[in-house]
Amino acid sequence: MAEKETAPYAAPAPARYRTVHLQKAKDEGRRFAMLTAYDFQMAQIFDDAGIETILVGDSAANTMMGHATTLPITLDEMIVYAGSVVRGTRRAMVLCDLPFGSYELSPQQATESAIRLVKEAGVHAVKMEGGVRYAEHVRMMTDAGVPVMAHIGFTPQSENVLGGYRVQGRTEGAAEAMVREATVLQDAGAFAVLMEMVPSDIARQVDEALRVPTVGIGAGPTTTGQVLVWQDMLGLRTGRMPRFVKQYADLHSVVSAAVTDYRRDVLEGTFPASEHGFES
Repeated sequence: MAEKETAPYAAPAPARYRTVHLQKAKDEGRRFAMLTAYDFQMAQIFDDAGIETILVGDSAANTMMGHATTLPITLDEMIVYAGSVVRGTRRAMVLCDLPFGSYELSPQQATESAIRLVKEAGVHAVKMEGGVRYAEHVRMMTDAGVPVMAHIGFTPQSENVLGGYRVQGRTEGAAEAMVREATVLQDAGAFAVLMEMVPSDIARQVDEALRVPTVGIGAGPTTTGQVLVWQDMLGLRTGRMPRFVKQYADLHSVVSAAVTDYRRDVLEGTFPASEHGFES
């Protein structure tokens, strides 16, 4: 019987995914998956399912804390979420967003914040929004021993400057500018570049220009990795769903139905039943 061929995206799982494994995926033309997570239990599920990279996103401000934007979440709060995720993983590489206000003032501020995330939460890398002006931030964090994923295109922390949630890269010369931006961040030490809400053709040009992996969210199919907010991917978001999201389940309906059934059983006295109690 012939040995089963390995899928083109598959590779032996390491003891812990690191930047070198993501770079190898880029070099070999393979891909990797990333999801957000904010707690121990979901991180454990994603880790067991083989997700290579988990992002503790500042989207926790929206999904976990009920804020309208990502801006209010603090570094201290991110450390709590990130520590929970790290404790829920065995193999996934865990990255954490530097939240708004924790890095903009100087490379030193960024480095101090990144070091706190590594020391206090145990993350393996950080992600930072922003372009060329943050190259020195990337360089100092990397020199301090903290791997950095850069984030360009639409950057949610800058939504007040960008005029809301808008696709980036539609102006003349945008492709050249984004390639330059990504290249500068790569050369400053970023181990990967995430692109959000960028036209697919521009994302392809950036990916082809870089030697490091790229990650996309609303940036087409050519990036090395793809990331989604887990509540979006599993159908827990209420309201309008971003166009770039593919829903793989409708957990909102599943959970709502289960809770409705539980409440009915309690009100009707059918739960708890005899099998749910203890004998005296």
